[in-house]
Amino acid sequence: MKAVNLIPTDQRRAKASGERSGGAYVVLGVLGVLLVMALAYVMTANGVNDKTSKAAKAQREAETLEAQASQLDSFTDFASIKEQRLAAVVTAAQTRFDWERLIRELSRVMPAGSWLQTTQASVLGDPNAVATPTAAATVAAPTAPSATLVGCTPRQSEVAKILVRLRSLHRVVDVELNESLREQGVQDVTVDSCGPLYKFDVTVTFAPAAEAEAPQGSDSVPASLGGGS
Repeated sequence: MKAVNLIPTDQRRAKASGERSGGAYVVLGVLGVLLVMALAYVMTANGVNDKTSKAAKAQREAETLEAQASQLDSFTDFASIKEQRLAAVVTAAQTRFDWERLIRELSRVMPAGSWLQTTQASVLGDPNAVATPTAAATVAAPTAPSATLVGCTPRQSEVAKILVRLRSLHRVVDVELNESLREQGVQDVTVDSCGPLYKFDVTVTFAPAAEAEAPQGSDSVPASLGGGS
């Protein structure tokens, strides 16, 4: 006798027929791909956040270091100013010259009846050569102190005497006569003119640096030249 199932069709338990056995694997594959993509996204997002955090930290460190460097600028400027001032003091000490002593000595060596009209002096060399553009362009300005003396004297022999006496002054290494003549057509002696007298122009060059202010062979300036004080 054939068995008859009396349970209604809609209430019967489903039985696998084997016709759709691959559908579950497809679903599982899709879910796996989605899981992998989710993991990749999470890892990428974490990497981006980590790099962003490191960049922000580096930026903060850079700002901190920049602030510290700006605070140290004042000390750097102070050190630079100190070096500049020290160099200026050293230069001033190396180029010092006792002009007051030179004037005292000139007052002692000028012959009677002779006087100076103008005096131009510089610790950098001949003031006239420095002031002339052509001379400065062709010849390097000397660094030794120099003075140009212009004055009046009654006779040519007095000019020779002045040259000899100037060579004996302290630190003098050279005396050069630029000119010695009588001015034509001038009869009166004035501040700017020698009149009938001889007008001399002399350049005196001194040693670049003095090891001692006293003349060689003496421990002090002679009283006749203003020393003793």
